[in-house]
Amino acid sequence: MTDDKRSPLHAWHEAHGAETIWEDGYPWTMHEGRDPLEEYEAVRTGTGIWDLFSTCKYEVTGPDAARLIQRRFTNTVEGMKAGQVHYGAFVNADGTMIDDGNVYRFAEDRFWVMINTADLQDWFRETAGDLDARIEHRTDDLAMIAVQGPASRGTLQPLVDRGLGELGYFRFWPEPVTVAGVPATVTRTGFSGEHGYEVIVAPEDTQTVWDALLAAGGMPFGLTAIDLARTEVGLIIIAVDYDPGERSPWDLSMDRFIKTDTECVGTTALRERGEKPPKRFKTLQIEGDAVPDYGAAVTKDGLAVGVVTSPASSPRVGTIGLAVLDADVATDGEKVEVAVGEATAPATVEPLSILDPQKRRPRD
Repeated sequence: MTDDKRSPLHAWHEAHGAETIWEDGYPWTMHEGRDPLEEYEAVRTGTGIWDLFSTCKYEVTGPDAARLIQRRFTNTVEGMKAGQVHYGAFVNADGTMIDDGNVYRFAEDRFWVMINTADLQDWFRETAGDLDARIEHRTDDLAMIAVQGPASRGTLQPLVDRGLGELGYFRFWPEPVTVAGVPATVTRTGFSGEHGYEVIVAPEDTQTVWDALLAAGGMPFGLTAIDLARTEVGLIIIAVDYDPGERSPWDLSMDRFIKTDTECVGTTALRERGEKPPKRFKTLQIEGDAVPDYGAAVTKDGLAVGVVTSPASSPRVGTIGLAVLDADVATDGEKVEVAVGEATAPATVEPLSILDPQKRRPRD
């Protein structure tokens, strides 16, 4: 017996040579039977499609639904409009991150929360005992496919019965639309740093939508490709760039997603740390081809000043690494050293999204 889940596309992945790992009982494909760099190129230059069944999905309902979320969420929930998506961190009372992800407002009394961790509903309930709201873990009930890349709109549009041009960045249609002939929710979101969408459907309809996207020219990709793509644009992954309960969202430079005038339980701690954040999150441009290890030390004049969380060898920007740095060295152009094997390599502090500093690509 096993408690491991299976994506509705599991048989398709296996038949096409995918390598799959399980995290907390949920499957993630590392690649889809081809060179991950080919998959990465599809995301950067065409259309990549990604099975996101394992994204952890929660539905929050009731008159106090917004307040249940707000008590754990660093961004604002109050004032969100139907069809709006907000990204932020989910925190403890001491301001440390437990997870990060998106909140989707359907109506005043109905929201979705999409994060990385399964079975967190009791953690949300700990701070909601006096509220008239309910939270359900719905990951197994909702399959999701990401459609990402500069050609994604052209790939997806013929399958959708509504004009994708209506859908602004970080928006979604609260009412179902039809995708490849089946009911779906379409969002203008993604994790690639490119123009993209995410399509949420019933598990039994997943293969229909996947096949239609394949026929329309989408290339399946996995975690290896997206890890490179997201590192180039400074996007974070839980258990890589931060461990739950150990870092503040200020350490990851999530400044614009932290509001300190809400009823979030971490507001006081976040306000105090935000007065002068001691850590900042930046990209390091590392000289040479050797890629440092995860957790490699960053030094300046022989003194420790940070740690590399996500190293990568990028076809577009060379050897890079996302890094949590002491604030006094986290200035663009600052010179530091990064541990690489038994030696060090010179590195320069650069903007967090080194490939797209203004983050225009996903908005285009």
